[in-house]
Amino acid sequence: MLKPVKFLTLCILGITAWAPAWAQDPAPVVVVSPSQQQAVSEIRLSGSLVAARRASLSPRVDGLVEQVLVDAGAKVDAGALLLKLDASLEQFELARLAANLEEASADADESQRLVDEAQRLTRDNHLPKTELALRQAALAAAKARLEAARAARSVQRQRVQWHQLPAPFAGVIVDKMTESGEWVTRGTPVLELVATEDLYLDVQVPQSQYGALSENTQVVIRPDISSQETVPARIEAQVPVADSVSRTFRVRLVATEPHPALLPGASATAIFTLTNQDQSVTMVPRDAILRNPDGGFSLFTVEEREGQLLARRQRVTLGRESGSEVAVLSGLPTQARVVIRGNEVLRNDQPVKLVAPTNP
Repeated sequence: MLKPVKFLTLCILGITAWAPAWAQDPAPVVVVSPSQQQAVSEIRLSGSLVAARRASLSPRVDGLVEQVLVDAGAKVDAGALLLKLDASLEQFELARLAANLEEASADADESQRLVDEAQRLTRDNHLPKTELALRQAALAAAKARLEAARAARSVQRQRVQWHQLPAPFAGVIVDKMTESGEWVTRGTPVLELVATEDLYLDVQVPQSQYGALSENTQVVIRPDISSQETVPARIEAQVPVADSVSRTFRVRLVATEPHPALLPGASATAIFTLTNQDQSVTMVPRDAILRNPDGGFSLFTVEEREGQLLARRQRVTLGRESGSEVAVLSGLPTQARVVIRGNEVLRNDQPVKLVAPTNP
């Protein structure tokens, strides 16, 4: 969209308005020569922002909900505790297995002591070697029972841990489907979590324009929530299979920096900028552009006629903006000098004189 430009104004200066052009004092103007840039076109396509990670969370075991620690809208970090089930019976079982482990550890220590004693007595020929072998076998059995008790305790610890539901990734709680006191089973969704930082935008590109895109194509995302701002992006993937009905190809974009207006489910516009190496376009400063009463645009050029410099009004068709310059698609004569200062009150064929630009 072209930014506000100076309106073309007709200035009537009392009784001098009827005076012929050659009877007026030359108006001071500042002129520049248009520049040439490579032709650039834009492709604008709409789509919806999608969260790369979205999960319906459920506990790993059946149980009674003891506490729900979050509500819809809560922001959580990865690993944050979201929900607890009643694990009192599992805790009792864990305590029993911990006692079994202590008993097995004590048996293993005693068996080790007996083996050490038998080895010393055997060296002094005070104990037959068969007794040593029996004690070594008993030690091996005690160590096996110790490992089994340790494994059983680890399994039970994990069962207790499964009565807590942590966040698998950072995000926002979208929905809460349970409350304290309810009985839930494995696989039953209790919370929905969406990652808000890792988003992508899928757009459908017409097949006539798909071939012009590459991983190096310049693209930005304009969130519809904040339509005056754009976010730099890159092409993450191009699906080289066309939709047989719409004849479009899916292209996935990822923002290269975070922005608060990028929200899951919101609509956004992808703006692709394509440069044509074989074509150029004429660019003029935005200050040269005047808006006509009919809504069109014009500018003034300076021409020399019979030794006098005259202002010539040119109706032009404008293209894209680039910084402080605007592309002129048609209406501008070749090698024309364009007025950028003093053009607000100029009239067609009015005498002018060139002055040097001054710093603002």
